[in-house]
Amino acid sequence: MPTTHAAWRVLPHRPLVQLSERVWRLEGDLENMPLKRVMTIARRADGGLVVHNAIAADDAAMAAIAALGEIRVILIPNGYHRLDAQVFHERFPTAQVVCPAGARAKVKEVVPVAATYGDVPADGAVELQTIDGTKDREGALIVHDRDGVTVVLNDVVFNMPHAAGVKGFVLKHLTGSTGGVKVTRIARLALISDKPAVRAHLERLAALPGLRRVIVSHHETIDHEPGRALAAVAATL
Repeated sequence: MPTTHAAWRVLPHRPLVQLSERVWRLEGDLENMPLKRVMTIARRADGGLVVHNAIAADDAAMAAIAALGEIRVILIPNGYHRLDAQVFHERFPTAQVVCPAGARAKVKEVVPVAATYGDVPADGAVELQTIDGTKDREGALIVHDRDGVTVVLNDVVFNMPHAAGVKGFVLKHLTGSTGGVKVTRIARLALISDKPAVRAHLERLAALPGLRRVIVSHHETIDHEPGRALAAVAATL
């Protein structure tokens, strides 16, 4: 799989779904992999849109996104989630590309970076955080609206069901990626440098008042007792 697409290439995906007043989600496929990827869109207090983990979508989905407002920020949540970063920036050149400070060097290989997560102030609706204990390589998006709080994570937490076949076997037994809410072996090796710090940060997110859901960038949203689920996975670190 390429690290980035050089042209707008639409892979199979589901329709854009509104989850709350300020949050929308689109789930798509990856080539030759059972792994799903998730794009989240959040509306800031000023009406501008923040796109987390951009996915090149079909005309119907892009029209639905355009109807929501102007894309102001494209979030690249770590140095590995760059597949559609270039083409999304080319399509929305006035949008600010933002990534965690520790991922800046890798993201800059494919798209100019305007700012890091720490440079963007919270506006009362949308807040960016860098996950402690990841050497500033992994980001989180927090959205506040009347429905409650949505936390958007990336690779630090998965919520992926088991898959069939050889690739499913690898994901289950070798990478430890499947079987519900968990921190994968890959995240433990490639992202996490300080387990207690990551655990404490996840616990703080789990305790956010009004936490309604946790969206992860791979597979299923955690919307049943999300605080308890996030606290439980934090305890495994």
